[in-house]
Amino acid sequence: MRRHVESSPGKFIGNVPLFAFTLVLVAGLSACAGKRREEHRYDLKGKVVAVDRAKGEVTVDHEEIVGYMPAMTMPYPLRDADALKVVGVGDQLQATLVVADEDYWLENPIITKGPANASGSAPPTGGAEPQPGAPVPDVKLVNQDGKPIHTGQFKGRALLVTFVYTRCPMPDQCPLLSANFAQVNGVLANDPDLRKKAHLLSVTLDPEYDKPEVLRSYGAAYAGGKFDDWDFATGDPEEVRRLAEFFGLMYRRENGQLIHSLRTGVVTPDGRLYKIYRGNEWKPDEVLRDLKSAAAGS
Repeated sequence: MRRHVESSPGKFIGNVPLFAFTLVLVAGLSACAGKRREEHRYDLKGKVVAVDRAKGEVTVDHEEIVGYMPAMTMPYPLRDADALKVVGVGDQLQATLVVADEDYWLENPIITKGPANASGSAPPTGGAEPQPGAPVPDVKLVNQDGKPIHTGQFKGRALLVTFVYTRCPMPDQCPLLSANFAQVNGVLANDPDLRKKAHLLSVTLDPEYDKPEVLRSYGAAYAGGKFDDWDFATGDPEEVRRLAEFFGLMYRRENGQLIHSLRTGVVTPDGRLYKIYRGNEWKPDEVLRDLKSAAAGS
């Protein structure tokens, strides 16, 4: 017997109404697409003080970004290839700052050319770095519980140290470093042997604001409220600077804001430098390998 397929009032594919098939298809495509990340947009205005065409970044000394952050000097990815070719130091820049999850960038730029050979001060990139094997200074600090600590007390264990501050507004800088440390801390919690041989230390670059109680609240979000293997430390500003500059990290106050480079270091159980990581591109797995090697004395 011949199958009869009606064409009205609805269209069918086999015995399935076309509209139902379409709904299933749309739902499937939506599921494949995944969750749409939320984007926020802000107006940015400022002066370009550095351009890194290789990285696709411009450093902008900008005005207050209303509803997001105060005036400061920061590097931003510029997602406009043509604009990146012509923008220069000293130019005035208006653009849209897009912030999405842990990512951010500039788009829709309007460039007003500045005077030729204009100069500006870029954020610090880093100072002189010690060679592996150099002794790490024994710096006095205070941890999240208000307890005095010093870097020398961690001898006997490998030490992973980095520098952050709690009010850092850029998701790919201090928050990213702390999130990476949280992953390393999670591995320590599940590896009793490594846990006995290693420790984590996050030192604030903003000791005037980041008092122990502030660090404890900040650290709880990353360490899960457990600080046995991970200290968050503040201290005398000169002591903090002495430790930071040992690792080649440079920072300064500018217009009330903290401008800084990024450094993370691995220290051997005998208190000597094993390795320095520059910037924020290192991965937790990479650091864990070095931490294990340093702890084993290899």
